[in-house]
Amino acid sequence: MNDIRKCKILGVNVSCLDMNKLLDYIRINLKRIKGEYICVTNVHTLVTSYDDKEYRNVQNEAILVLPDGAPVAEECRRRGYGETYRTTGPDFLNEILKISNEYGYKHFFYGSTEETLAKLKKSISDKYNNVDLVGMYSPPFRKLTEEEDNNVINMINESGADFLWVGLGAPKQEYFMKEHQSKINSLMVGVGAAFDYVAGNIKRAPKWMQKCSLEWLYRLIQDPVRLFNRYLYTNTKFIVLANILRK
Repeated sequence: MNDIRKCKILGVNVSCLDMNKLLDYIRINLKRIKGEYICVTNVHTLVTSYDDKEYRNVQNEAILVLPDGAPVAEECRRRGYGETYRTTGPDFLNEILKISNEYGYKHFFYGSTEETLAKLKKSISDKYNNVDLVGMYSPPFRKLTEEEDNNVINMINESGADFLWVGLGAPKQEYFMKEHQSKINSLMVGVGAAFDYVAGNIKRAPKWMQKCSLEWLYRLIQDPVRLFNRYLYTNTKFIVLANILRK
């Protein structure tokens, strides 16, 4: 069913692949894996998964767990999975959009604000001609009622979307996808801040910083108040635990 090897890091089965292998897998298996979900994991979500068994189980029940963070991909390679390279949420979204006209892919975007979704729609329309955007929805910042949730499920399924891009941030987006597994007929992908990147709300690091595994530093410079303590705690804990559990 899934011939992609997995490397267990802090209890999470990370998929060992690069972007080309990921795209090949999607092209071959999309019809079969609709209703499933893909997690995009980094140091923060791995450490969160290590500390929280329920969240770890949600990650491990995904059809794929992409190595978003460079340290995650590097750790896979250290453990003998040399085919593993960083595959970020924004990059995956853009690569799928590039080939959507060729394969007739339809897209629904769930999450963020109405303002960001409007900018996202314009950005995609400007960059990728005739991409089939079949729906966008900004949910309220509270738990949906059962009726509201059923309406959302029906709205997405009736749109005929092949991909449901979920931008709620971790861990909320992963719990949403697990809760709606097999209820929503699209392949769900939790892409976190990808909506903001594609919409132009947040600038990505220059290519040279991405290649040197310094995108975290660029993000830290942009948002030091929110990210400093998180990076200090999660990065330190990841390094310590990864070394201990590798032995």
